Amino acid sequence: MSMEPKKLVKLRSRVKEHKPVFLRHNWWKHAKFRNKPAWRKPKGTDNKMRLQRKGYPPIVKIGYRGPRAARGLHPSGLIPAWVETLSDFEALDPRWHIVYISGRVGLRKRLMLERYAAEKGFKIANTLIKQAPSLASGVSEKNQGTGAEAG
Repeated sequence: MSMEPKKLVKLRSRVKEHKPVFLRHNWWKHAKFRNKPAWRKPKGTDNKMRLQRKGYPPIVKIGYRGPRAARGLHPSGLIPAWVETLSDFEALDPRWHIVYISGRVGLRKRLMLERYAAEKGFKIANTLIKQAPSLASGVSEKNQGTGAEAG
């Protein structure tokens, strides 16, 4: 990387400001397209949009792509990394990586991974502890009160 990650993200957002919204051909004419205006490549023989005639919306082209160095970066400027086990952290550096905890991980292991990442100084993009702090304490206390009432 030749530039700082923060500058790269700023450059990417500046480039995106000039990128048009790509909508399918005839989205302005038919209600069925107006409700689902997602991009579809025009393929008709005489399609003016495909021929890039003046007065028709622009089509998707490679030139609208973002800067190569900024592609795939998190908006914070860090490189995203997916984690499933504690050993996955060994190859990562908290200065350059932001952690996503895999969706295949259960709640107990997820909380363990979040605590470990916090100790090592990693930022977590999809954390549960900040969103629901009661979950962190509720998992360990959940099974303790079941047998006490019967005795």
